[in-house]
Amino acid sequence: MRTLCLVTAVLLLHAAPAFSQDWPAWGGADPGRNMASAVTGLPDRFDPGKPKPGSEDIDLATTKNVRWIARLGSQTYGNTVVAGGKVFVGTNNEMPRDPRHTGDRSILLCLDEKTGDLLWQLVVPKLKAGKANDWESLGILSSPFVQGRRLWLVTSRNEVLCLDTEGQANGNDGPFQDEAAYCVQDTGQPPVAPGPKDADILWRFDMIDQTGAFPHNAANCSVLVLGDTLYAGTGNGTDWTHRNVPCPFAPSLLALDKNTGRLLAEDGAGIGPRLFHGQWSSPSAGVVDGKPLVFFGAGDGWLYAFNARPANATGTNLLSVAWKFDCNPPEYKMKDGEPIKYPEANGPSEVNATPAFYDGRVYVATGQDPEQGDGVGRLVCVDAARGSLLWDNKTVHRSLSTVSIDPQTGLLFLADYAGFLYCLDAKTGQPHWTYDTKAHVWGSTLVADGRVHVGDEDGDFCVLAASKEKKLISEVNLGGPVYSTPVAANGVIYVATQTHLYAIGKSGK
Repeated sequence: MRTLCLVTAVLLLHAAPAFSQDWPAWGGADPGRNMASAVTGLPDRFDPGKPKPGSEDIDLATTKNVRWIARLGSQTYGNTVVAGGKVFVGTNNEMPRDPRHTGDRSILLCLDEKTGDLLWQLVVPKLKAGKANDWESLGILSSPFVQGRRLWLVTSRNEVLCLDTEGQANGNDGPFQDEAAYCVQDTGQPPVAPGPKDADILWRFDMIDQTGAFPHNAANCSVLVLGDTLYAGTGNGTDWTHRNVPCPFAPSLLALDKNTGRLLAEDGAGIGPRLFHGQWSSPSAGVVDGKPLVFFGAGDGWLYAFNARPANATGTNLLSVAWKFDCNPPEYKMKDGEPIKYPEANGPSEVNATPAFYDGRVYVATGQDPEQGDGVGRLVCVDAARGSLLWDNKTVHRSLSTVSIDPQTGLLFLADYAGFLYCLDAKTGQPHWTYDTKAHVWGSTLVADGRVHVGDEDGDFCVLAASKEKKLISEVNLGGPVYSTPVAANGVIYVATQTHLYAIGKSGK
C-alpha cells in the first residue's frame, strides 16, 4: 500500500502538464514523456560557427547564440539530460578523455552546465558477445534519470546502474566498490583504480544475468522512476538470424527498488514469443481514474498498459496487464489472404518510440530498426482508461520518434524516419501541415517557447512555429548528423551531433 501511495502521489504531481527548468530525464520532469518544455527566452536561430584551422574543435568566436560546445565521441545517439548544474550525455570513446581508458567503450559524460567542462565520466566496456548484443562503437544510447544526487541508467551492457551524480570526487560511496574491475571487464586488461573524474557506481543490476534477456544489437531504455520504484525495459530480442528469440520467456519490463536494485516484479504479458526483432522503447506513466499505469511499447507491435503496483501470482510478483492495444492494423498484417512478413515495407512494425501520456490519452507511432529502411507506419491515439482507439493516422511512415504536444495550443508534432514532420490536433487527429526535412529523422521533436525543434541525418537543425500554419523560422547545418533529440533547460537548448554538443542560448559565446 505504501508503494502504491508513493507512486500515485508522484504521478498526481504530474497529472497536469508540469515542467521544471531542468530536464532531468527523457521527457523532462513529466513521467508522461511528452517532449515539451515550459522554458522560455530561447533563441530561434543561431550560428554554429566554424572549425579552428587543422582541428575539429569549433572556434566560439565565429558562433552566435552559442554558450559552449563540448567534443563528444564519433557516434552519439544518447539524449541529453540536464539536472543540478550538470549535463549528462551518452557517446562512444573515439575521443578518449582519459588515457587509461582507450579502445571501444561506451561513455556517459557528466559536464558542467555553465562551461561544458568535464566533471566525470562512466566508462562501460563492450559485451564479449560482440555486435549480436552490443554493436561496436555505438556508445550509450539511453538517457539517464536524475533525482537529487542519484542517477539511474541502462548501459550498453544491458544493465541498470545507479550512480552518484558527484562521481568519485566525494569518495567511493555505496555497496558497489569494484569500479576498478568494472571498467575493464571482458577486455583482458588489468583493473584501473578510479580517480576523481570517474563515475561512482552505487549498485548494479545485470538484466542479462538476472533475467535471461538477450538484447538485439544494442540495449536502449531510458528508465522511469516513480516513488521508490524504477521501471526498465530489458531489451529482450532476436539473435543474429533475426528469426530466433533465444530467451522467449525472459521479461520485457522490470520493476526494481531504486535504492537497492532489488528486483520487485516483472511483466506478465508473455511478449517474448511474439517479438519481431528487438525492443528499444522506454516506459511512461500516468494516473488514470485514480490508478497509476505504466505504458510500454513492445517488440511485438502492441502498446501495453501495466498496473504500476506489482501483483503476486503463484509466488511471483508480476506487473499485470491493465489493457493492450495492437498498433498494427489488419492491412499491415495480411494481404490477399497471406501474411505480410516482417520487415516488408508494407508490413507490421514494432514500437520503438516512447508512448506519451497526455490528458488521459496515450500517443505512440510504430517503426523499425533504421537499417531496415522506410515503410508504412501508424500514429495512434488510445484512450488511457480502456485501451480503445480514439483516432489514428496512417499517412506517417515508420517512426522512431516520440510525440511533442504543446499544452498551449493542443497541437501534436511527430517526425517520421522518412524525414517528414507532421502537425496535428492532439484531440481529433486533424492534420494541419507536413514539412519535409529531406533527410532521415532518428530523434524526436521538442516543443518549447512557441516553436518546434528537430534535427536530421544531414545535420540540419530546423525551427518551426508551433502553430496551425506552417512557418519555417530558421534552419542551420551543424556539420554532422543529428541522431538525438534536442532538449531545453534553464534558457538553453542542447543539440548533439555525432561529434559535438551545442549549448545554445541568447547572446552566448
